Amino acid sequence: MYLGTQFPARNDDDYRVYAQLGVHHICGWPEAPATEWSVDYLSAYRERIESFGITLDMVPLPGSVATGKPGAPPRSPNIMLGKSPERDREIEHACEIIRMCAQVGIPSVKYNLNILPVLRTERTRGRGGASNSTFRWEDADHDAPTTEAGEVSAEEMWERIDYFLERVVPVAEAHKIRMGCHPHDPYVPPGYMGVTRVLATVDGLKKFVQMHESPYHGLNFCQGTVSEMLEKPGEEIYDVIRWFGERKKIFNVHFRNIRGGRLNFVETFPDEGDVDMLRAARVYREVGYPYMLMADHVPWVSGENHLGVGFAFAYGYIQALIQAVNDEG
Repeated sequence: MYLGTQFPARNDDDYRVYAQLGVHHICGWPEAPATEWSVDYLSAYRERIESFGITLDMVPLPGSVATGKPGAPPRSPNIMLGKSPERDREIEHACEIIRMCAQVGIPSVKYNLNILPVLRTERTRGRGGASNSTFRWEDADHDAPTTEAGEVSAEEMWERIDYFLERVVPVAEAHKIRMGCHPHDPYVPPGYMGVTRVLATVDGLKKFVQMHESPYHGLNFCQGTVSEMLEKPGEEIYDVIRWFGERKKIFNVHFRNIRGGRLNFVETFPDEGDVDMLRAARVYREVGYPYMLMADHVPWVSGENHLGVGFAFAYGYIQALIQAVNDEG
């Protein structure tokens, strides 16, 4: 396993900084909208990144919920709204991106199958005055209206997920492109805003990876999001990593920490949360996990570069843990 990032580069200097910090693997965010991607465009994008000594491990498929990140692909909302023929066109676009990745040598894609976005409440003060992303169910808007999807039951969610996987997994397998799906973030009680989030529990994720079984169908395993599903993540997360890791269903790791647990948590720097990150890294090594560990959702720090400094700290911390577990033999 090795250090990676998905933090979007704003310019070429960011790529130089990644290389200088030892971040030599990346989930890229191509500048052009995904509707404009072509084999030539993705090939040139990969070559540009490689010119900085960085490997392009992964790109995103158009997500069902817009991420708001610079360079993020457009939404494919109809996949999870269940509207045809629009969803069939969006699914075929995802398949075409997978085919293009195979042609240009990008080995994996990440994606989500969300209706609701990432849900958070007001940020809270962290270490030394840092600003930490937070979710407290008691502070959430319990009267929030339903989305454009209306009422969506667990059964309907699974039907729409199955419809997508049935059509896309065979394409990924045929072209040997790993597909890593991000869990629903965070767990909320069923029916919140009209939606039951079926990929927001460990049992739901286990069911998901066993649908349309393939070595190319797995998870963008957000350790932070999975920790948010648990009552006692500091005790439980290691066996969860082990279950998915032993089955080779982890294709990327968002290696982040939290304090708290299900329905009440704060996202922390990696060294200060409830999860023993060294122990977690040892479990990834134990199960033979071979891909990126990447920083994610790092607290905001003071100064002009409130995200970049926090991420730089996290990169160094993760790199040190990787060296430590590798040195253990």
